[in-house]
Parts: sequence; structure tokens; C-alpha cells
Amino acid sequence: MSDTIEPVRRAGVRAASKGDFLLRLAHAGGLLLVIIILIFGASLLVPNFLSPFNQFTLSRNLGVDIVIGFGMMAVLGLGHMNLALGAIGACAAMAVGFGLQTLGLPIPVAIAGAIAVGAMLGSLNGILVVRTGLDSFIITLATASLYFGLMFILTKAEAFRELPVAFSALGKGRIGSYSTFLLIAAVVGAILIVIFYFSELGRQILATGANRTAAELSGVPVNKVTIITHALSGAIAAIAGVMVTARLAAALPSIGEDWLLPSFLAPLLGGTLLAGGYVSVVGTALGAILLSVLQNTLVLLNVSGFWIQFFLGLALLIAVGLDRWRVVQTQKRGMLGR
Repeated sequence: MSDTIEPVRRAGVRAASKGDFLLRLAHAGGLLLVIIILIFGASLLVPNFLSPFNQFTLSRNLGVDIVIGFGMMAVLGLGHMNLALGAIGACAAMAVGFGLQTLGLPIPVAIAGAIAVGAMLGSLNGILVVRTGLDSFIITLATASLYFGLMFILTKAEAFRELPVAFSALGKGRIGSYSTFLLIAAVVGAILIVIFYFSELGRQILATGANRTAAELSGVPVNKVTIITHALSGAIAAIAGVMVTARLAAALPSIGEDWLLPSFLAPLLGGTLLAGGYVSVVGTALGAILLSVLQNTLVLLNVSGFWIQFFLGLALLIAVGLDRWRVVQTQKRGMLGR
């Protein structure tokens, strides 16, 4: 058994250390510097940017954006995509609303049930990818429509607005001037750090993303890993859906419709490779911070929503360009190291 596990460990280490540690550190440092400059500039341009109210609003939105980014980051480690992330979040939101309002379940039970729904829908994505052999882009594009449609049919597009006050209070919790949503995002991030950097599963995910064929030859149960990773992505999307439901104090069927761009932007800006084999949990959080601060600043400056979408699209193009540059640098370093 150790003969098969050891190659997996080496493959995972190679996948996790693509490029160079200093290059990754420089990227994270550069991203942090951009964030600091952006915050400094926003505080000069917008007098109330640093007000307690705006800090709370920004941090609450940021907590959700970070978790959304984590959901996409998980499958990007495989070199896959999850275009159904928003649909799964919506289904989880409606599930927790149904559990609380219609079934009268205790809050922890309703939340656990919603996360279980997300994991189940995510695992279905993984099973379809494995069984059909089709690209995750096609599968999750189809299931996104399927999940949204099924959710609208089952709920008749009716929102759940009579949620317990204690549940809605979760969206108002704060530590000082900051939302407790940041704490939730930190917990999710800590779990992902343990999974990707310190567990066998994480090494298997990254090894599969780096080279599926080599991972299979090394004894990695690639199909099982694929299903588990998609289930993980679905569970994280469900957590984000529950957070948005608590923030709105209502479960709306429209939740998740605008998650696609942020879900890609945060991990790609943070250094996660689009082709798979490397993820950056801290980088994804930094990418989400950059996007949230930028959006918040533009809103406070009364910039039209159309321009905000334009800047987000431009940021995605920049992120994809950075991803391609990182791949080229990795290939050059690999050739020089031979």
C-alpha cells in the first residue's frame, strides 16, 4: 500500500509547489499591496468608506464572496468547473427556508439539511462527470439549469419570508464593526487549508488536477476523488446560500444568479490555476477582498451597475491572463530544472 501512496504524495507535492514558493509569495504580496492601495484610495475618495456602517456592510458581503470563491476553488484544483454553484446555493437557501418556515425545524438542523442538499447536488455533478466522461463545463452548465428549474417547480417560485428571528439575527451578528460572516469564511478557509495542504484527499485532488493519467497510475481513485471534490464544492455553495438567506432574512429563489463571475474571479486572482493542480486558499480570500472593496467603492461613488459589470468582466480577463502567465512560467521553470 505504501508503494502506491508514496507516488501520490510526491505528485501532490509537485502539484502544490508548481512554479516556485517565492513566486507564489510575491503574487500574494502584490495582491495584498493592491488591496492596501485600493483601500487607501477609497478612503480618500469616499469620506464614509471607513465608517462603522460601511465596514459592517462590506465585511458581511465579503464573507459571502470569500465562501463563494472557495466553492469554485475546490473544483478548480481538479481542473474542473462548477457552473451550477449559484443554482446549488439557491437550492440550499430554499431548503433552509422550507425547513425553518414550513417544517419548523430547529435552526442547526435546518442549516445542516441545507448543507447536505448542497453536497448531494454537488456529488450528482461529480457522478455525471465520471459516468458520462463529458467535461465538467458541459455537465454543470446543464445541471445549473436543471437545479434552478427544479427548485422553481417545487417551490412555485415562492420565497420563504417568515423565518425565525434568531436565524435572521445570524446575518446581523458582528464583532466590533465587522460582520461575523468573516468568522464563518475563516472557518471554511481553515478547513480547506487542512484538506488541501495536510490531508491525503487534498494531495489526491491536486495530483489529479496536475496529471490525471499519472495520478491513476499512482493508485489515486480518480473517480472517487472527483465525486468527493464536487460534493465539497456543493456543500460550500450551500453554506454561502444559507449566509445570504440570513443576510436577507428571507429565502429567495433568485439567490445565486449573480455568483458566476465572483466565483471565478476570487480564486483566479488569488493564484489558483484554471488548469488544475494548484489552489491558494489565502490567495482566494485576498482575491475576494480585492473584488469586494472595488465593488463597494464603485457603489459608494454612485457608479452605474453596468460599469460595475464592465469592470468585473475586465478583471476576469486580467485574471485569466495572469493564470496563463503563471502556467508559462511554470513550464519554463520545469524545462530549466531538467
